[in-house]
This record gives sequence, C-alpha cells and structure tokens, in this order.
Amino acid sequence: MASPKKKPGLWQMIQSVLAAMFGVQSEHNWHRDFESNEHAWHYMLLGAGATALFILGVVLLARLALSIAGV
Repeated sequence: MASPKKKPGLWQMIQSVLAAMFGVQSEHNWHRDFESNEHAWHYMLLGAGATALFILGVVLLARLALSIAGV
C-alpha cells in the first residue's frame, strides 16, 4: 500500500515560487509541486503577489536612486 503524498505547506509553496522566479527550482521540488496540482491557483496567486512585490521594489529603488541623484 502506497503512502499518501504529503501536500506542500504555505512556506514550501513560497519557497517554490521564489526558486522558480530565480530559475533554481530543483527537479524534486518541481515534481512535488506538480503532483499536488489540485491547488495550482495557490501557486498562481503567490506568483502574482511575488511579481507585484518585485515590481514595487524596483520602482521604489528607482525613485530612491533618482532622489539621491537630485533628479
């Protein structure tokens, strides 16, 4: 009898999204994530949120650099 596969928790999903954004996701974690595809929308929401935070960070850094430069 096969043991049931453990679904990834929130922290594991966040780590997977961040690793995927940087292109360093391991094959083991990739398989784990796609075996639990019933919650794919969790990954999509986390990915959209991480992308929004990244864009916000870039905008804020650009504004800071421009203000320091006196522009």
